[in-house]
Amino acid sequence: MKLESYGILIGMRPLNERDAVAQIFTQDFGVMVGVMRGAVVAKKNKPLVGQVGAVSWNARLDSQLGTFHWEAEKNLAAGLMVRPRALAEMNAAFGLLVALLPEREGYATLYEDTVVLLNELNSGNESAYLKWETELLRELGYALDLSRCSGCGVAHNLNWLSPKTGRAVCDECAAPYINKLYKLPLNLNTTGRFLDSVCIQQGIDMPMCRKMLNLM
Repeated sequence: MKLESYGILIGMRPLNERDAVAQIFTQDFGVMVGVMRGAVVAKKNKPLVGQVGAVSWNARLDSQLGTFHWEAEKNLAAGLMVRPRALAEMNAAFGLLVALLPEREGYATLYEDTVVLLNELNSGNESAYLKWETELLRELGYALDLSRCSGCGVAHNLNWLSPKTGRAVCDECAAPYINKLYKLPLNLNTTGRFLDSVCIQQGIDMPMCRKMLNLM
């Protein structure tokens, strides 16, 4: 079995002294996992997290781990190494993709959003991460609606957010439930609470790289 696509190298860990297990977020097949032969000891064309390029995945059976052939074209993480916040946001995004997306399930829109995020971070727009995280929540079934009050439908004084519905709430409707609602405007603490709920449902811990964002 052979699958070919274009993607972003979002995770890698040593398998043995020479090889590594890698996660690549692909345009066509979502997150794919496989072995990169010689990745640990490579001196030339070394695979690095943050690279984008062409990938092929090969396995005798669909259920096998499989192996990658990786041809990196550029490293979108290189420009972030001297900017700790931007680098941390990239790592948080990659950590969430690895933790929360099922293998080989297509997320074409989220893939494009991730490419946009990396380009925005490279251009110095670190605020782009919050938008990316709201799009991730949407893909996971937690679409946030901040356009109108969930209680009465007005489009003004929307200063609260329901943790149950993900919809905005105006001041008047929020008054009896203040202690149960999240305060707007949206920030990473708020989206982090929704992501924590997703992690609990999937029986996993929030990736440490995402937890660290709230401490920076």
